[in-house]
Amino acid sequence: MTQRDHVSWASILTAYNLAKLPNKTVSIFHYMFTIDRLQPDHFVYATLLKACASLCALRLGKQVHARFVLSPFVDDDVVKSSLVDMYAKCGLPSIARSVFDSILVKTSVSWTAMLSGYARSGLKDEAMELFSTAPARNLYSWTALISGLVQSGYCIDGCYMFIEMRREGVDISDPLVLSSVVGACSNLAVLGFGRQTHGLVIGSGYESCLFISNALVDMYAKCSDILAARNIFYRMLHRDVVSWTSMIVGAAQHGRAEEALDLYDQMVLAGVKPNEVTFIGLIYACSHAGLVSKGRKLFKAMIEDYRITPSLQLFTCFLDLLGRSGHLDEAEDLIKTMPHDPDEPSWAALLSSCKHHGNSEMGLRIADRLLNLNLHEPSTYYVLK
Repeated sequence: MTQRDHVSWASILTAYNLAKLPNKTVSIFHYMFTIDRLQPDHFVYATLLKACASLCALRLGKQVHARFVLSPFVDDDVVKSSLVDMYAKCGLPSIARSVFDSILVKTSVSWTAMLSGYARSGLKDEAMELFSTAPARNLYSWTALISGLVQSGYCIDGCYMFIEMRREGVDISDPLVLSSVVGACSNLAVLGFGRQTHGLVIGSGYESCLFISNALVDMYAKCSDILAARNIFYRMLHRDVVSWTSMIVGAAQHGRAEEALDLYDQMVLAGVKPNEVTFIGLIYACSHAGLVSKGRKLFKAMIEDYRITPSLQLFTCFLDLLGRSGHLDEAEDLIKTMPHDPDEPSWAALLSSCKHHGNSEMGLRIADRLLNLNLHEPSTYYVLK
């Protein structure tokens, strides 16, 4: 284009956001000043803040906020709603509330953003109080509250609020709230309520939705109904890495090591790239089935073939595999040389293996290491006994 105006810039920035490419939104923004000599208007401010919220780019978000305060659009309530959303998603609900209180005409968007910010930050009382004063409760405000409560660990409260939402007759025209409730059932391992929610999913016509099906597979697997999880999984028309990983981890947790490994082979053949959680499930399966050589191969493939840098949790899982199978010296070498500082679960896993295989000399060394930490898990004291 030989000439670009504010509409041109707002359009391309919005397009990048809709395409889930917020990095692109941020990276091209400065050309608006340097090339076209344009200052952002209220549409551009709102679009850029949405990108900052998606990236949790707090520093950039604050810079945009400062520019907005000095701009002619300082009283624009749409931009203020975007600021509320950005600060809430960046974990600063108190600043979000300050901006929220400055909005003259609060829309459902600003109410929903503030509710979500409180709930996701674990501020349950503040979220419930704000929700009770909301002028209107629509599906999106209910979803913000329920999803936020579940994400911050208040799964029981999330389920109760969902029941209350159903009593009020709110039409479920968007499936996101259902996936949150299924996730709560998964975390609580409440199979009965999970099945009722599954029935509601079917009745609402959302069973073919990928993220709903993934949540159901995970829920049934965690609730020990691996057959139901398998039935849903094989009925899915499309499966992504979350689908495969949920089944692999579910099979591993139920002692079905061969099934987990077979699912991994099918996953690779289907062209789906595994992630770190996939390998945690696979190595866990190998650990409990005593498949040491297979576990070593998977650990090597993860690093060399898929370029995944193992986290401390994955190292601990691999450590447990070596320890359970009696390779205590190799396990001790690993815990000393891994690029992470060993934590309580790492040392406890190795100490448990020492006790199991009767290596008291190494066990005393590991126990000394554990006692130097600030212990939190009751099971660790049992292992130290």
